[in-house]
Amino acid sequence: MTCQRRTNAILTTLVPLTLFALAVPAQAQSIGRLSANPYQQDSTSNPHSSVGSPYSPSSINNPHGTYGSPYSPNSVNNPHATDTPRLYDQQGNYRGKLSSNPYDPESIANPHGKYGSRYSNESIKNPHGAGSPYRQDSPNNPYGQGWTIVVPDNRR
Repeated sequence: MTCQRRTNAILTTLVPLTLFALAVPAQAQSIGRLSANPYQQDSTSNPHSSVGSPYSPSSINNPHGTYGSPYSPNSVNNPHATDTPRLYDQQGNYRGKLSSNPYDPESIANPHGKYGSRYSNESIKNPHGAGSPYRQDSPNNPYGQGWTIVVPDNRR
């Protein structure tokens, strides 16, 4: 019985990781997690982590970095950028582009798009759907895991 429990525990851990690896593009790299959890090590809300620090070159919080500058074509803060990092939830489902571009159809800032509308179940802006502060994997949950931020390897 103990051996069966260990096997189940291993499968429970490995299956989501395998599904995530299959869903994320092969030529991609994680640059942290979009999360409201300031205590999580790889959270963008943790100012002491490499992904949340305003001084880290790969942080979305660095106003002079590739992903935080208002002028970079890959920045989440450039309202004209179209090649921004992508978001994936814990199950490996694509959740849109981490972008402030309100005209990009895949941007989380597009109020009429699938990933930015407050009425879409897949949107971070829907407090009753994917953006619920009570869901464990929601980026809006201050105690949750958040979503993985992914960029292609050729942009790091």
